[in-house]
Amino acid sequence: MLEGVNVALGVTGSIAAVKTVELAHELRRQGATVRGVMTGSAQGIIHPWAVEFATDNDVVTEITGSVEHVDLCGYDGWADVFLIAPATANTVGKIAGAVDDTPVTTCATTALGADTPVVIAPAMHEPMYDHPGVLEAIDTVAEWGVDFVDPRIEEGKAKIASEEAIISDVARAAGDRPLAGEHVVVTSGATSESIDPVRVITNRSSGKMGRAVAKACYVRGADVTLVHDGPDVPYAAVRQVESAAEMLAATREACADADALVSVAAISDYTVEASDEKLRSGQDLTLELEPTPKLIDEIRAEYPELPIIGFKTETSGDEGAMVEQARETLERAGLAFVVANDASVMGKETTRALLVHADDAARYEGTKIGLGGEIADSIAAVLGVGSTGG
Repeated sequence: MLEGVNVALGVTGSIAAVKTVELAHELRRQGATVRGVMTGSAQGIIHPWAVEFATDNDVVTEITGSVEHVDLCGYDGWADVFLIAPATANTVGKIAGAVDDTPVTTCATTALGADTPVVIAPAMHEPMYDHPGVLEAIDTVAEWGVDFVDPRIEEGKAKIASEEAIISDVARAAGDRPLAGEHVVVTSGATSESIDPVRVITNRSSGKMGRAVAKACYVRGADVTLVHDGPDVPYAAVRQVESAAEMLAATREACADADALVSVAAISDYTVEASDEKLRSGQDLTLELEPTPKLIDEIRAEYPELPIIGFKTETSGDEGAMVEQARETLERAGLAFVVANDASVMGKETTRALLVHADDAARYEGTKIGLGGEIADSIAAVLGVGSTGG
């Protein structure tokens, strides 16, 4: 996600600085090159050697005659993005007032003046986060184009955001954002049809592919709505659903102002009339299955001009048959393109797929995150808003 991206990592004197080593490691796992910048207070919590080890680079602990702030964040500086994680109330207030008395605040002022993207992940006690002056400082800095990664409010503390949230926002800040201003709706994962209060009919979909598409669209600047039976995620507004009917209703509502729909979810093809009470085991049981409406057909009927991207899962392993089935779906529902894959990739981190358009098909083999990026780029092309380098 961050291949080729240079991240200057500012660390300030919050106890959340103890998470810096793992954050730096994760940034590097995602492909980034990282250089650390530390305030004096941060050095009282975590030793610069730890940050040096985590980044595999020297750490800036003071501004000297080498003008480290300009080298990192100035015009034509090394950094593609300046990330401050964690950021204290003190640091945010100083940035808002252009006070440069630490290496981190000096780098921030330089980055803002040089139009280097800045991402800030605050961490402090909740009463400090709620202070009118701190909130005003956050609003001021945000108006300058700085991206804030909202903290998690727990146990009376505004705890630093998750690594996934921080890295998603760093990738978004560092990229070209061709989908900026676009609203993309993504359906993901399996749906479940209740047999009784305990049992359900479902399938093997893990939702990894749908989440990868949602994240890739977010990184490229989109506002994303994710419709699924799964956890909240930091890169999308989540609509929680369980059944096929609930997914259709939530998707229909979300698409009212959408610019594109990506129908990744493995939606139940059949439903059943559920029992109000648990069915007793040990008895012969016959379930009468009723077909569920096809989501893409229903959405197409209601939103005839909406670009829709479909997924088609097959079990034959025959690429020719997969392309044929994908084209049939593409033509029936007037889709922008269809992603055809084999059921054997369900639940795995990697995938094999074909991106099937009306007159061609492109093969992909690799991670689901990578395929998510290919799909997001294709959506940008469909919408006529360019392509991304991020």
